[in-house]
Amino acid sequence: MEIKVKNIKGVETGKTVILNDAIFGITPNDHAIYLDVKQYLAAQRQGTHKSKQRNEVAGSTRKLKRQKGTGGARCGSILSGTMVGGGRIFGPQPRNYDFKLNKKLKQLARRSALAYKAQSGAITVVDNLTLESPKTKEFIAAAKNLALTDKKLLIVLSESDANLILASRNIQKVKVTNVGTLNTYDVMNCSAILMGENAVEAVNQILA
Repeated sequence: MEIKVKNIKGVETGKTVILNDAIFGITPNDHAIYLDVKQYLAAQRQGTHKSKQRNEVAGSTRKLKRQKGTGGARCGSILSGTMVGGGRIFGPQPRNYDFKLNKKLKQLARRSALAYKAQSGAITVVDNLTLESPKTKEFIAAAKNLALTDKKLLIVLSESDANLILASRNIQKVKVTNVGTLNTYDVMNCSAILMGENAVEAVNQILA
């Protein structure tokens, strides 16, 4: 798959770049995408939720009333979960929500997500994705030139660029990542992807 390369001013340079069909041209696997996104979101959970059980609640341990003869249910402790102020029955405890996925499945998921974006024309490639200064207005001007101002944008770099990161971090719908940390969730969560030529080459090498 070929795509035309633009410059930072939004003008076509006359060059084209090849999007590897083994990545961007495959039939997307929806279930692989689902599993990878599920794992990503699960890994974001802190898992620090905690409620007190009856052995952790402060209170008297005396028996509230005699066992028999009151005409009511047996009651042994005010710390019971059936009493107001007692422990929580089967309450949440700290846990780790992460789970394992095979490496090949995760790669398939990333390829599938990128294939969806490529086949819908949501990928823009520029020859040199750098800014002269870390100013937000300079980034906004570049996004306007590329007709990406109203998009939820994912910028994919081959290597970190301080000016671009600083210029875009104040914009709510823009996220900057690099090829090494590119994940399925970020790809599916955006409406447009902006990549440099070097980033395309790196993706072709890593995921092919």
